[in-house]
Amino acid sequence: MPAFNEQDNIEKAVNDAYRAVSSLVGAFEIIVVDDGSHDETPSRLAALLAERGEQLRVVRHDEKRGYGVALRDGFSVAKGALVFYTDADNQFDLGELADCMPMMREWDVVLGYRIDRQDPWLRKLTSSFFNRMTSLAFGLPAVRDLNCSFKLMRRDVLARIDLQSSGFLFDTELIVRLQQSGARCIEHGVRHYPRRAGRSTVRPGDVPRTIAALLRMRRRLGSARRGR
Repeated sequence: MPAFNEQDNIEKAVNDAYRAVSSLVGAFEIIVVDDGSHDETPSRLAALLAERGEQLRVVRHDEKRGYGVALRDGFSVAKGALVFYTDADNQFDLGELADCMPMMREWDVVLGYRIDRQDPWLRKLTSSFFNRMTSLAFGLPAVRDLNCSFKLMRRDVLARIDLQSSGFLFDTELIVRLQQSGARCIEHGVRHYPRRAGRSTVRPGDVPRTIAALLRMRRRLGSARRGR
């Protein structure tokens, strides 16, 4: 769970994750990567550490390094056979993991997609455009919601791919790499809720920069179709 300036969300995010996962498996860990927060997120995580003990791990960045770096650092210390990631903004009901766990008997990855997405219309339009562009750029089968931060994966499959993205193209690279590796992926709809506290760091003005980065990634990775 990456977190940047989520002082008003982090306690609920960690406690909800604890309740959801403890009802599904006997052994688990919640990993929060604090990506250089300068609000009260670090102190609130310290209090949660005292409460949750070894079932909570905190990775701290002294400065903001980017969404992709935060996720990669979390993956690097994860020990479980299954790895799930989500954001710290409380826009998902992690109780829905109960529906995903049985799928892992025959699939390597469950890719969540947001049902009735609760974001501003401009952000939803931008996301739809980005999904189409990415599918065309990499020759991917259509993925409904590339950037949905509700993904469950086998750790051994995750360990076989070399992820390098540092920013918000992380999900794109992840799915391209998974496709290239032959991982068995299934999509699953999950409910989406409005952000009640804090604010997203994604802005419509990021679109030109994101498109340029997408084209650079296309040159670096090549098409998923060619990789199979």
